[in-house]
Amino acid sequence: MLIKKSLLVAVTAALAGLALAGPAAAATPRTTAPAAGTQQAPAIPVDFVDLATTPLAADGETHEVTVTYRNDSAADRTVAPQLLVESPDTGPFLDPSDVKVERRTVIGCWTAAELGSQTGTLFTDLSTARITLPAGETLTQVYRLTVTDPAAEGTVHPRIALY
Repeated sequence: MLIKKSLLVAVTAALAGLALAGPAAAATPRTTAPAAGTQQAPAIPVDFVDLATTPLAADGETHEVTVTYRNDSAADRTVAPQLLVESPDTGPFLDPSDVKVERRTVIGCWTAAELGSQTGTLFTDLSTARITLPAGETLTQVYRLTVTDPAAEGTVHPRIALY
């Protein structure tokens, strides 16, 4: 009888402990390490591949800019295409409302590309553009750029972020 009573107390205590720990355990973030042999891409780019620049055409017309990168390495690589629209060194600085940038989706539709702005450079977001490019494969991303301010000046600078 004493063994049954001790067992009952132990089980009751364990269940009570689980009940009390439940919400706290659920609120605690869990981190998992990458599987053995896999590498996780860094959170920020480790390098950039700069592609040919062109002058910003403030003619009100829509111009396509193609960003292409081939992964010539023997391993998969995390990359992200990016389009920079750079202001002249002496200003005036471009504003996101001066241009309209769209990105072609994998199904061929155009979707607006939100632009960030920093010290006269407008840029597309890298975090949403990241992909894993298999070894030997080529990434092609097409952007459509329309200048909405006829007085805007600058340079279109496509590049690839490497992680």
